Amino acid sequence: MASPVEVQTRGILFDLDGVLVDSTPAVARCWARWAVQYGFNADEVVRQAHGRPSIVTLRELMPSGDYEEENRKMEQWEIEDIDGVVPLPGVLDILKALPPDKWAIVTSCTQALAEVRIRVAGLPRPKKIVTSGDVQRFKPDPDPYLKGAELLGLAPADCVVVEDAPAGIRAGRAAGSRVVALRTTEVDELLKAAGATWIVDDLSKASLGSIRSGHPLELALRT
Repeated sequence: MASPVEVQTRGILFDLDGVLVDSTPAVARCWARWAVQYGFNADEVVRQAHGRPSIVTLRELMPSGDYEEENRKMEQWEIEDIDGVVPLPGVLDILKALPPDKWAIVTSCTQALAEVRIRVAGLPRPKKIVTSGDVQRFKPDPDPYLKGAELLGLAPADCVVVEDAPAGIRAGRAAGSRVVALRTTEVDELLKAAGATWIVDDLSKASLGSIRSGHPLELALRT
């Protein structure tokens, strides 16, 4: 068995869906419901929507439609659909071990939806969170992760991003961070093509070393 990869970092920026929380069944149900309603291919729409704010997908799919109203409807559907929303493996252990000022959540969800999923999954409430309302440009642009690093008071290069979606990986790399990609959503080929620095199955394959004040965090990855 290969030795773990040892990574030092000053802070960790976590995506939410597919990284900390398994919301895939709920997301797929909501987008499939919408796709059927408007005559789109459900599988294609679900894949297109993953890892991005809903309104971005809706603008692309119905550029001349009332995508603002559709976005409000989609948000409400997703807030109400909490069946199967659970923490992913290893998540609770690593979040409870991290000092609260050393991590943030950076998500394409709205604030309201993020709060519901964090609560339903039983995650520790983050001190810092970036949602779709906090930036003008979304993943794969770097703005969300630049904002996340800023909230931690760190340079992006001093942060590690944890992602599952190619758009998020590209956002983290464009911000100047290293990226741990999880195999919770996509295949290795797509994760590598997006620029992942390391790839692991999920956060059960990551562990923290002893935490010392004034020293970098030590993250061991079993790739």
